[in-house]
Amino acid sequence: MGLLSLPAVALLLGLSLWHDIASRRIPNRVVLAGLIAGLALQLLLPAGGGLFMASAGSLGILSAGLGVVIGGVLLLPLYAFRVMGAGDVKLMAALGAFLGPLQVSGAVLLSLVAGGVLALVVALFTRALPQVMDNLRLMLLCTVAGRGSGLKISDLPTTGRLPYALAIACGTLAQILLARFTSWPLA
Repeated sequence: MGLLSLPAVALLLGLSLWHDIASRRIPNRVVLAGLIAGLALQLLLPAGGGLFMASAGSLGILSAGLGVVIGGVLLLPLYAFRVMGAGDVKLMAALGAFLGPLQVSGAVLLSLVAGGVLALVVALFTRALPQVMDNLRLMLLCTVAGRGSGLKISDLPTTGRLPYALAIACGTLAQILLARFTSWPLA
């Protein structure tokens, strides 16, 4: 049963990425199926150090639930600022069921790093780097000055939309590999 964990996560990430690239949306049915699979594995497998760890096994349904909450909550501010879509937030929450609270935190961190690198690469290739830098400056100003500045992040000119499921997939797989094979602190 433990051998199902990695293919289940790979299928969830693969389907999410495919839909995100094709339509810039991640269907709720894909996320819900992933959430159910993650919770089922945590419920049915014998206890252990995590689904992807050397001492593979379930963290328990409560840790899986906490992973769901943390995965969603950590990305919720980006959705609130319209930097990220709701499907991306729900995808990370579903991944929390597989990873648990500590590893989903690492996956979020690594996904944000991967997203930044992806955005930079796209900006370089599309020659939108000056606009990206202006947007970053204005976002910082909006954050520091608050509503008093009269600026809203949603009013900034967009330089395009990225399929953020790619960054989430990279960050999640990096977290799984780092936690399994190194002394990465978020394991």
